[in-house]
This record gives sequence, structure tokens and C-alpha cells, in this order.
Amino acid sequence: MAKRRRAEFYRSIPELPKAMQTKKRKPKLMAVVDEDNCTGCQVCVPFCPVDCISTVAGGKYDIPIPPVQIRFNECIGCQICARVCTQLTWDAIRMLPIAEFEKTYQITIGQTAG
Repeated sequence: MAKRRRAEFYRSIPELPKAMQTKKRKPKLMAVVDEDNCTGCQVCVPFCPVDCISTVAGGKYDIPIPPVQIRFNECIGCQICARVCTQLTWDAIRMLPIAEFEKTYQITIGQTAG
């Protein structure tokens, strides 16, 4: 009986893709974390619709609670994380126009045809 309930509970969870896909469209904005201002509270993490926010890897900073970072290749520019951060915490995430982001960070954000 418990096994059946567990199977029902997990039925709605989608299967992971076999391979990472690139974005279909280049976003107009890119989320950028000000790591000096981020407290590492991770309030933004559960709000990200594409799950592209994670904690900075250990070793980069010698602090107990490291800041978060955005995986730029996955960010869709929805602005939800920036709004959540501004409303609930420190305002450590800002949105940059994609051209400014690419010029400032020397990173080109790709897209697939179609």
C-alpha cells in the first residue's frame, strides 16, 4: 500500500532530459548576482522556473554561507529571481540587457535555430 502511494506521489515529476538543450530564443535580459551583496539566503532558488540558481562552489570564498550564482547558459531572463530578491531580501540580483551583459562579461549567449 505504501509503495503504491509513493508511486502516485512521484508520478507528476517529469523525467530528466537525456541531454542538455540550448535555449530556443536568446533572452532579452540576463540575471546577474552581486556576490558582495548576496547573503546566501537562497530565497530566490525555489522561485526560478528553470532551476538555474545554485550556491557558489566551496573554496571560492572562505565564509560559512556562500552567495548564489546564476548559470547563464540556462537563464531565460524572466526576472523572477530579481523581484524575489528585491522584495524579500537584499536586492543582490539585477537584470542586465543581453548586449550589455555579453559586452561586460565577454560571454556570448547562444541560441538554436527555430
